[in-house]
Amino acid sequence: MLSALTINCTLKRSNPAEPSSTARLLSEVEREWRKLGLGVSSLRAADLSLLPGVTSDEGPGDDWPAVRRQIMSSDIFVIGTPIWLGQPSSICKRVLERMDAFLSETDDETGHMPSYGKVAGVAVVGNEDGAHHVCAELFQALVDVGFTVPASASTYWVGEAMNSKNYVDLGSTPETTAGTTRTLARLTAHLAGLLRASVYPPIKS
Repeated sequence: MLSALTINCTLKRSNPAEPSSTARLLSEVEREWRKLGLGVSSLRAADLSLLPGVTSDEGPGDDWPAVRRQIMSSDIFVIGTPIWLGQPSSICKRVLERMDAFLSETDDETGHMPSYGKVAGVAVVGNEDGAHHVCAELFQALVDVGFTVPASASTYWVGEAMNSKNYVDLGSTPETTAGTTRTLARLTAHLAGLLRASVYPPIKS
C-alpha cells in the first residue's frame, strides 16, 4: 500500500478553538488519498521543535530527525502553507531548509538523494492573490532536494483581497478547489506507484 504524509506549516499550534485553514485543505487532500486506498499520516510543524540549520540532526531538542524518518518512510509528501506577506510561512521555509541536507546525503553507488523516487505536492491557502507564486517557490525547492513533482500537483484557495474570510470559514468547499484537490491526490498516487515499480537509474558515472 502506498503511503502519504502531509506537513501543515500554519503558524498556529494545535488548538481546537482556533481551526486552521491550512489544516482544512490538507484534510481534504488526505480524504481523497484514503478513497484511493493510501495510508495517510500528518504532522503540524508548529507543534514541533524544528531547530534552525541545514543538517539532518541539529542536536539535543531537535525534532527534525523524527520528521525526516516519516518523510523517508512515505511515498508521497505534501507540504501545506498559508500565504504571509506574499510568501510561504516562515515555518514552511524552515522545513525546506532542513531538507537541504539531502543534497549532501547522496547514495555512494547510485548518486541518488534520499528523496529520489518520492513524489511531492503543495497545498496553499491565503486571503490575497499569490498562490501561484508560493507554489512556484515550493516546487522549485522540492525538486532541488530530489522530490518528483507530477502534473497538476497543487491545490489552493485564495479569498478576495482585503477580505477577512478564511478558508476554514467557508460553509462548503468551492468546486474549483475540490477539483484541484482530487487531481493532486490522484496524480501523486499514480506517479508514486510508477516510481515504486520502476526506480530511477543510477546517475553516478
